[in-house]
Amino acid sequence: MKSTRKGLRDGDLFKDTYERLNCAECEQVLKKRNDPDEVFSVRVCPECGETFKELR
Repeated sequence: MKSTRKGLRDGDLFKDTYERLNCAECEQVLKKRNDPDEVFSVRVCPECGETFKELR
């Protein structure tokens, strides 16, 4: 699982005009899963299921 920063640098993610993270493959806005026991949140593409972690 890559971080969101690495995904942006590699071209796997992009930000739209409202600064939302989008999957470059599906062009869908990523959903956020938040586990209170973890230091990071998980961003998931609803269409292809690819995951990225985002440090808080």
